[in-house]
Amino acid sequence: MGQWRQVLPDLDTEPIGVIGRLTRCAALLRQASDAPLAREGFSRPEFDILSALRREDRELTPGRLARETYASATAVTKRVRTLEERGLIERRPDARDRRVAHLSLTAGGRELVDRIMPEQVAYERSLLVGLGEEERDGLARMLGELLRLLESRQEASAGARR
Repeated sequence: MGQWRQVLPDLDTEPIGVIGRLTRCAALLRQASDAPLAREGFSRPEFDILSALRREDRELTPGRLARETYASATAVTKRVRTLEERGLIERRPDARDRRVAHLSLTAGGRELVDRIMPEQVAYERSLLVGLGEEERDGLARMLGELLRLLESRQEASAGARR
């Protein structure tokens, strides 16, 4: 921000203080928090698919998984194929529309998520050491508000394109 003030002194750089820091934190957290997953042979996006299926605890379509994980349909298709080949996800064609697939975790997929999640959460907790409980709660609350704002803008934008 200081560098921008030197180059463009009339520019209000206040948004950089939020967006720039969030972007940098996201990149650093992605690198750090993926470590336990990488040890298990998974990428974060693949684990997001498994986690979404486990959280919902029911069959989901690829379209619903794309919305849950903020991924493109193409990316979800590729990840699902990989996870299916590993025996973690199973696909059931829709009885009325063969173009629609219903995806669910296999027993092995469920066991894997249930085994990895406690380690992943503990690791993520260790990344936040240094922030007190009130700071973590306040940060989570503010990020939740920002997320709701951004999601509502995205939904409005998607609605306008239709």
